[in-house]
Amino acid sequence: MPDEHQPEPSQDDYVPSPTAAGISPVPGHVMPLAAPGRPEERSYTQGQLVRRRFFRHTGAMVSLGVLLFVVLLAFTSIGVGPLPGWWDKDFGRAADLVDGGAPTLSLVPLAWGEHPFGQDNAGKDYFALTMRGTQISLIIAFVVGIVSTLLGTIVGALAGYYRGIVEAVLMRLTDLFIVIPLLVLAAVLGQIASRSGVLALAGMLGLVTWTGLARLVRGEVLSLRERDFVLSARAIGTSGPRTIVKHILPNSIGVIVVSGTLAIASAILLETSLSFLGFGVKPPDVSLGLLISNYQSAFTTRPWLFWWPGLFILTIALSVNFIGDGLRDAFDPRQNRSTSS
Repeated sequence: MPDEHQPEPSQDDYVPSPTAAGISPVPGHVMPLAAPGRPEERSYTQGQLVRRRFFRHTGAMVSLGVLLFVVLLAFTSIGVGPLPGWWDKDFGRAADLVDGGAPTLSLVPLAWGEHPFGQDNAGKDYFALTMRGTQISLIIAFVVGIVSTLLGTIVGALAGYYRGIVEAVLMRLTDLFIVIPLLVLAAVLGQIASRSGVLALAGMLGLVTWTGLARLVRGEVLSLRERDFVLSARAIGTSGPRTIVKHILPNSIGVIVVSGTLAIASAILLETSLSFLGFGVKPPDVSLGLLISNYQSAFTTRPWLFWWPGLFILTIALSVNFIGDGLRDAFDPRQNRSTSS
């Protein structure tokens, strides 16, 4: 029988049941506590978080759209290889000058005309020439970005993981490339490789622009190689190359992607500089830098021959840089917060 003198339990003495407290009666299993009036939040993987942050970056999204528009315009207008384009004029065919070669493009009223970007001194359609130059410059930029990213990642990862003599040799080699002025080294190698075509020139430029990424990747690997998950992988006998590929590089992907993207923008400017100085793309092919070099004397009399390639260079470089900024903020939002504060 209950004790009549036992006091009534107060509110402080009330112990909720496991189910009411959000604790599962099953041993070893704890149910999450849901805040009153707040819906359960969805959890995201690291890749999903990066994509969400990148897609919410207004500048990166606008720049990505602009870059895709430039790429589609360049490769669909005059075609590429055996694939024809929708523009009916060839960049290498001369014709009679129409209205002194002035552009027929008009914004008010909107009109495209026969030669929207005008004609050069030989009567070639300058829209077709600019699109061809954009194609070549984009191909060189992306090949340089890929080659320099791969080479810089390999050198930096090997130097940071193995340390010792491997690090000493690779870093002294990196310092040697850094000491030599990039434009001078690229001009010498570009002069040699340009005779073999655009891809050979791009590959040669990629071999001299990897040093910055190598130093960044080395720093990341030096910090990651002392982490517990890397030490555990080494303790169970995982080989060095497998540890680098499976455990270290996936955790360094942010630095690699951002630096590789910015390398593309740098490659555009490097190719423009070399072609302007005569060490890059050679005639009869064209690039944006070569177009500016060929028609620099017409800047005062026929400025559109200088404006159009310069405008495309500026558009591509700025777009890629803004995309790189968006990727940086997506992979490392703390850096964005510290910068804004």
